[in-house]
Amino acid sequence: MSEYELIERAQQGDKVAYTELIQNHHRTVEKFAFQCGVKVNDIPDVTQEVFVKLYRFLHQFERERFSTWLYKITLNTTRDYYRKETKEKEKEEKISNEFGMKYSTKSAEDKVLVFEEDRELHYAIQSLDEKYRHPIILFYFHELSYEQIGDILNVPFTTIKTRLLRAKGQLKSILSKNGGAKHGR
Repeated sequence: MSEYELIERAQQGDKVAYTELIQNHHRTVEKFAFQCGVKVNDIPDVTQEVFVKLYRFLHQFERERFSTWLYKITLNTTRDYYRKETKEKEKEEKISNEFGMKYSTKSAEDKVLVFEEDRELHYAIQSLDEKYRHPIILFYFHELSYEQIGDILNVPFTTIKTRLLRAKGQLKSILSKNGGAKHGR
C-alpha cells in the first residue's frame, strides 16, 4: 500500500492505517526532535504530542509531501516544548531560590551520545541559532533537499542555501575552537 493510500485510510478513521503511519515515521520524529534540542528523557513525550497533533489535523492534509508536513508538525511541537521548558526552568529556579532546594539531573544525552565527537558535534549544532540549526539538521541528518527544507521552514530556496553555508562556517569555527582548546592548540 502506498503512503497516500495509507493516509487516505487514516483520514477516513482507519486506526490500523494510522498506527502504521506512526510506525513508519516514529523514528524520524524522535531523531529530528532530539536534533532540535529536545532532551532524551523528553523525546517520548514530544513524539507522542507530534502524533496527537498529526491525528487531530490529518483531515487537513492535502497532496503535499507527507514527510514535509510531518517535519513541520515536529518542528512546531519542539518549539512549543522550548517555551514550556523555559517556563519549567523558571519555576524550578524560583523554588530553588525560595526554598533552597537543588535539582540535580544527570544528562541523559550522555547515554545517547556515546562518542566524544558525537557529543561535541551535537552541542555545537545546538549552540547555533535556530535559523541555522534546523537547515543543518534537515539537510545532513535527514537528507532533505533545499526545496523540502524551504517548505518546512517557510523560507525561500536561496535563503536555505545561504543559511546552510553560514551554519557550516559557524560549526567549523565552534568545533575548531573546542578542538583547539581540548588539544592545547
